[in-house]
Amino acid sequence: MFKIKEKIQFSKEDNRMQSIANTKVARETYYSNKYNNVKFLLSKRFGWMNKFIKESDNGIEVGSGAGFSKDFIKNKNFKLTDLGNDEHLDYKNIDAQNTGFKTDSLNFVIASNMIHHIPYPIKFFKEINRILKNGGRLIIFESYCSIFFQLATMIMKHEGFDFTLNVWDEEEPKSDEKNAWHGNIAVPHLIFDDRSRFNKEIGNLFEIEYEELTECLIFINSGGVTSKTAFIPMNNFFLNILDYIDKVLIKFFPKIFCMGRRIVLKKK
Repeated sequence: MFKIKEKIQFSKEDNRMQSIANTKVARETYYSNKYNNVKFLLSKRFGWMNKFIKESDNGIEVGSGAGFSKDFIKNKNFKLTDLGNDEHLDYKNIDAQNTGFKTDSLNFVIASNMIHHIPYPIKFFKEINRILKNGGRLIIFESYCSIFFQLATMIMKHEGFDFTLNVWDEEEPKSDEKNAWHGNIAVPHLIFDDRSRFNKEIGNLFEIEYEELTECLIFINSGGVTSKTAFIPMNNFFLNILDYIDKVLIKFFPKIFCMGRRIVLKKK
């Protein structure tokens, strides 16, 4: 991974996004039916997950945030959890590193853009392995810190990245323990890019079943999912054109343009 800088962080006051991490505003905006861009984006982020979920499965999403996944996951047993206590959540005040759910109780767990917010990823993987049944799946959508994403992060001063951390230790937090919305978008690279290290650290817990790189312009022009920014409103015809351009850019220049990673881990 090409790094413009090894480490860059911003204060809350530096952030140029609007309604930062405000799930109430995000839901009001989303369900106002005025903004098609973010709905198109989320249909791409969550729709693919259904092929790894059976109708009879029991599963949860950890770090659900504004909870939009329920509009796209076709499973009647699917439940939302988060560290917060918003009304739309099925389970409130759930720490993804220590959920409190029964051992071997779930068929799948969804983690969408939340692993890079977790202070101790190794604790998270151990906990999700504990609550999943044998053969259960951890279905992940995460950031991909390409050159384009690094530049966007530096321009918007939103979250940040630090490639210098050891993501596998349980001593130094990878994000702010006192702020659940603080993120380090380098974390997914530190976890998944070095497969030999991944296998050494948690290869006894999970195997990688599926991986695909995705998304660039449809994210940039979405207006933001929870935190908001400016965008150009588009109908599905033009959004599909953007999506096609994304696929071409990512196929030939992933390290420059890619901004998302789909990955499925299967419990051993």
